[in-house]
Amino acid sequence: MDICKTHENASKCSVNTMECFMALSTQAQKISIATLCGLFGTLCIFENSLVLYLIFSSPGMRRKPSYIFISSLALADILASIIFVCSFVNFHVFNETDFSKEMYLLQLGGVNTSFSASLSSLLLTALDRYISISRPSEYKLLMTRKRAWIALGVLWVTCATIASLPLLGWNCCTLNSTCSELFPFVDNNYLSSWICFIMVLLGCIIYAYTHVLWRAHQHVAYMEKHQVQVGKQNTRMRMDVMLAKTLVMVLTVLMLCWSPILVLMIYSIFARLSNHLRKVFAFCSTLCLLNSMVNPIIYALRSKELYSSLRMVFSRFRRQLKVSEESPEAESTHKSSMIET
Repeated sequence: MDICKTHENASKCSVNTMECFMALSTQAQKISIATLCGLFGTLCIFENSLVLYLIFSSPGMRRKPSYIFISSLALADILASIIFVCSFVNFHVFNETDFSKEMYLLQLGGVNTSFSASLSSLLLTALDRYISISRPSEYKLLMTRKRAWIALGVLWVTCATIASLPLLGWNCCTLNSTCSELFPFVDNNYLSSWICFIMVLLGCIIYAYTHVLWRAHQHVAYMEKHQVQVGKQNTRMRMDVMLAKTLVMVLTVLMLCWSPILVLMIYSIFARLSNHLRKVFAFCSTLCLLNSMVNPIIYALRSKELYSSLRMVFSRFRRQLKVSEESPEAESTHKSSMIET
């Protein structure tokens, strides 16, 4: 325990000191974390895999930039759930320390890359909707498939590069600098930079969706002022209300899932963390996984095209079940008739 209390960088760079970052002390806490990670991770993989299947099984949807961004979001959330659950449960529940500093930083880089790419995909989705409502006549010229794929390429390379910096040398062991209170071997300055990067992404998402909400409100006010035809007005108002509900859900989920962990990260840069706050941080980390689980429900399954495609898949599945249930009976009837013959 003396190693855990000391501020010497030499001790913090020892592999043995990773035990000091294992915040869960009781079996009940470990079971709770394992249950949350297992539940959220399994649902996240299933939901996002379903979204990817629905998009890429439809030639019309996979050509649209908006669905390209949603597929990137689904892929990032699948990777985030797999890497996060495996590394987080292995470290905090099973208390595995039988790996090197480089292996730990590689796992941390994978988690950071996938979660950063998930938020960046949300940003591209927000920008796509921002352009579609602010410049509708130029949308198809501005948002082409080629530009969408280039934006995704830049996004993933940027996220992977930023997440790999600790592994490439920006860590407190190599630089002999102040180590993070939350993550082994991570430099405090790097953690500050990563937090700024995430907050810029969140700020841009909030700005884009706030503008979309404002434009939706303008549409309703315009139609009420100029007394547009009742049918068109009701249809448009229903669309605007649905859009507003979706965007409020987006912003609410983002703030609820990311605010606690960002606040604790910022606090850890300026102060020493108690064991209680370390436990709180461990449980709050699962909220990022919850965000990845909720993303396909908000972004994908509220889409009319994806929802209708999902209903077709389920109806096809039910027909196959009926056929499989009826075929053994038909086969047994056929065999009995052969025996009688």
